[in-house]
This record gives sequence, C-alpha cells and structure tokens, in this order.
Amino acid sequence: VDPVSVDEMEPVARPTGMPELERRSLAHALNIKAAGRKVALQLRKDLSQLRMVVAHLGGGISVCALKDGFIIDVNNAVEEGPFSPERSGTLPAYSLTELCFSGSFTHAEMRKKIAGCGGLAAHLGTSDAVEIEKRIAAGDNRAERVYRAMAYQIAKEIGAMATVLKCMLDGVVLTGGLARSPMLTGWIQE
Repeated sequence: VDPVSVDEMEPVARPTGMPELERRSLAHALNIKAAGRKVALQLRKDLSQLRMVVAHLGGGISVCALKDGFIIDVNNAVEEGPFSPERSGTLPAYSLTELCFSGSFTHAEMRKKIAGCGGLAAHLGTSDAVEIEKRIAAGDNRAERVYRAMAYQIAKEIGAMATVLKCMLDGVVLTGGLARSPMLTGWIQE
C-alpha cells in the first residue's frame, strides 16, 4: 500500500545550514511510486532492484532519488526545488527574508506567494501550461524565457538527485500532467 506521502529520506539528507530548520520529505509519493513500478515492469525487474530519478511534473514539482523502492531524497515540493506552475520553489534566503520583513506583505500573502500563486502563475498570470505553450507558439518571448527557466531548474534538480544516487541510474522518469508536454520534456532532455 502506498500512502499519499512518505518519509523515507536518509538521515544525511535532512540537515540544513540552520539547526532550527530540517528538510522534510513532502512529495507526490503515489505518482512517483506508481511510475517507478511501471518502469520496473518495462525493465522486467523489481522496483527494489532499481535506482531512478523520478520527476513528478504538475502544479507542484517533486524530483526524487528512488533507490531500491524508497524515496531516499526529494525536494520538498512546497518549499524547495524548481519553481512550478503554482509554487515558487527554492528562493534566495537572504532576499526572501528582506521581502518578508519589508512590510509590503502579510504572513498569509507571503505563504500564498510561495505556494499557490508563485511560479508560472506569478510570472505569467496563469498556471495553465497549454495556454503558456500557445503564447510561446504565437511569439511571446517572455513566456518562453520563463517556461524554459522552469525546464532548466527541473533538469538541474534531476542532476542533483542523480548525484545522490552516485550517478548509477537505471533511468530518469518524467511523470505527471506536464510530462505530456513535448515542449517542456524536450527542453528537460536537452
């Protein structure tokens, strides 16, 4: 049985540079494990024998190191990693602190900027990838620059998780709604 969320992170993945803050496991576990099992079937192996980087690409983005069937490290999809259609992803900490204490935003407004109204929605006014891709096809250079930046950050996070697995991978798996976009996945593959 797969629960909605799991905490299988290795102890070495938890500490941050501040003892008061520890990294937490928050990922799209159901989809990640299901995609891992599907690939295992295609490879005619058991998931417990494989090492993969699995990226769930949706309103939030989870990129994880899946080793022997366990999610041993993952970007917390609300606080870390690539920005997504609705989330801000990893932010520069010092600048974020300045913004939080600027007096321009309430606590609730800042939380919404980070998760719910961040990412593509903040940059382009929409989180709808189909609409953004239509804008790109019509020559919207700003939409293309932001969408490419998201693909770049996803690819960078995939590389980081490959390092967690010592670059010994059976595969890289893209899953979730945005994985159906040839434009986005093509840029990630580049």
